[in-house]
Amino acid sequence: MNALLTFPSGDPAELDGLTDVEADRLSRLQQFQAEQLGYVQIQGTRPQTLAYGLTDSPGGQLAWVIEKFKEWIDPRHQLPEQAIDRDVLLTNVSLYWFTATAGPSGQLYYEANHDPSQWAPKEKGTVPTGVAVSRHDITIRRLAERDHNIVHWVDLDRGGHFLALEEPQLLVDEVRTFFSEVSR
Repeated sequence: MNALLTFPSGDPAELDGLTDVEADRLSRLQQFQAEQLGYVQIQGTRPQTLAYGLTDSPGGQLAWVIEKFKEWIDPRHQLPEQAIDRDVLLTNVSLYWFTATAGPSGQLYYEANHDPSQWAPKEKGTVPTGVAVSRHDITIRRLAERDHNIVHWVDLDRGGHFLALEEPQLLVDEVRTFFSEVSR
């Protein structure tokens, strides 16, 4: 997987001795929580209201999706179309628009927000997990290992949240590497 979100549990000990890379990722995670989680709050509490606006306005739908691309692509690119082909971006937005699926896609956030077990403590997963951490990710390995059975980890020198669109070959290579390792 890529773009794995890892959050501190609240135990200060788990953040002792962070490397410079981990400290940078923690800082960006904190900035993400403070400045970029508005979409989660809206979709998690009022997805239907948002759905009407996005379904009624192609410009609104475009702005909603492209803003996420702008924020989450590899920061070496100033504009989303510098990282991802413009036709791919427009196809992505068009799929929401022509199928009127802005509402259903946001419903996931509402359901997670209203599921009491969502944030309840869980046992560590046992499924072998591979993580490709792009240059712009906020994933902290020690937090990922707390919750998942990490058997493959790679820090990439490029890419952002939309790794499959930004650097497809890089992601394919890592998926192949992961499966070759776990199938032995």
